[in-house]
Amino acid sequence: MPKAHSDIGLIGLAVMGQNLALNIADHGFQISVYNRTVEKTDKFVAENPATPGGLVGAKTLPEFVASLAKPRKMIILVQAGKATDAVIDGLVPLLEAGDIIIDGGNALWTDTIRREKTLREKGLRFIGSGVSGGEEGARFGPSLMPGGEFNAWLELKPIWEAVAAKVDAKTGRPLTGAAPGKPVVGGVPCTTYIGENGAGHYVKMVHNGIEYGDMQMICEAYALMQGLLGLKPAEMGEIFSGWNQGALDSFLIEITADILKQKDPATKRKAFVDVVLDTAGQKGTGKWTSTNALDMGVPAPTIAEAVFARCISAIKDERVAAAKILKGPAKKYRGGKKALVQAIHDALYCSKICSYAQGFQLMRTAQAEFGWKLNFGEIAQIFRGGCIIRAAFLQKITEAYARKPDLANLLLDPYFNKTVQKAQANWRKVVSLAAECGVPAPTFASALAYYDSYRSARLPANLLQAQRDYFGAHTYERVDQPRGKFFHVDWPEPTRPQLPA
Repeated sequence: MPKAHSDIGLIGLAVMGQNLALNIADHGFQISVYNRTVEKTDKFVAENPATPGGLVGAKTLPEFVASLAKPRKMIILVQAGKATDAVIDGLVPLLEAGDIIIDGGNALWTDTIRREKTLREKGLRFIGSGVSGGEEGARFGPSLMPGGEFNAWLELKPIWEAVAAKVDAKTGRPLTGAAPGKPVVGGVPCTTYIGENGAGHYVKMVHNGIEYGDMQMICEAYALMQGLLGLKPAEMGEIFSGWNQGALDSFLIEITADILKQKDPATKRKAFVDVVLDTAGQKGTGKWTSTNALDMGVPAPTIAEAVFARCISAIKDERVAAAKILKGPAKKYRGGKKALVQAIHDALYCSKICSYAQGFQLMRTAQAEFGWKLNFGEIAQIFRGGCIIRAAFLQKITEAYARKPDLANLLLDPYFNKTVQKAQANWRKVVSLAAECGVPAPTFASALAYYDSYRSARLPANLLQAQRDYFGAHTYERVDQPRGKFFHVDWPEPTRPQLPA
């Protein structure tokens, strides 16, 4: 028998919305659901009659709002942007002071800041929550990144902690075994309060930027094994399976191994990966991360290169035409397989460290820019399960911030410093071989350049300062004077070539 009022509601019954609703119901919470297509709502409720908490379908927004216990809590899972605004505009006249709207989409954090401010002025509360883990995560346990008013979070907390992915308290490894109606019991939930207004969606954006980097780096490891060693997909799949037992243990490495071992469902003979077109799409969050890094002056070149790699993959016809005209080096790798596979492993791990260092440095700068107080150790903790970048590696980041909460850069942590010192010879070897043999490895190379730049006490920007002063009177600073004191040279007019009469 359903309760008179549901614990929470959800608007938007695409796959993510349906799966999250079922996850919530599995944990014993009654949830009301609404979709603008009534038939979709009715079909969803009819197909899932035995959920422990129960699903309550609503045919109209007023009916949906009336079905919720006060203060009402309602999740929006529709397309980010105008669609989200339209749903909010439809809800506002129906709500009362203190009601809570939760945006679980991939919203731009500045939109979340705007919405939170507007709704607060109307007496309503707004939470922008990153939801990571895709369809499976939504169903069995996502990583959840809520931002907004802290008291609103406390209202949502019991539900978010119940439905989030769980990890082992000591090892940080994801706990498995969930099934419909049988959630994971125990463990540490992969959710925490991130910060005010847009903080949750900002952290989710950076998560996605890091995800872009992880995926591209794995693709470069695959391309190097294929291009330098001529390995077949199934053999590479076994290598990735082996890597998944060590420091590179992660969801993305695991699924890469599965993909490389998969046969084409159509022919049953060819490797599946060989019949997939080499063009990659994107939804914009990686671009947002890179654009924001540029806006704030934070170096995040590896994440940006991952975005650009998708962009260049998209111009397939141009690349096919260019391949007939532009020639690369004829050099081939003649060394041993085992040593190079290990070198590629090390290059991938070192590049990964630099990519995450860039992402966390970006969040560190953002908290000062937007007045947030971010706990980077807790952020790393909630990335350990449920989300796409979940990895054993994140436990090391959690430990790094436990040792030093104000750590300026992950590369300065003893564990990561020691790891890179041990592996950088292989990293450099791989980047060199990629250049010599004409195999593009933009994230490996940019991560190495970032590392070498960050460890340099003096960069050639001194010449750049002088150039700017010469052509634009932009001034320069001196090494023998205090920082912030600027000078200018009265440069002569540059000599111009005389044109013939």
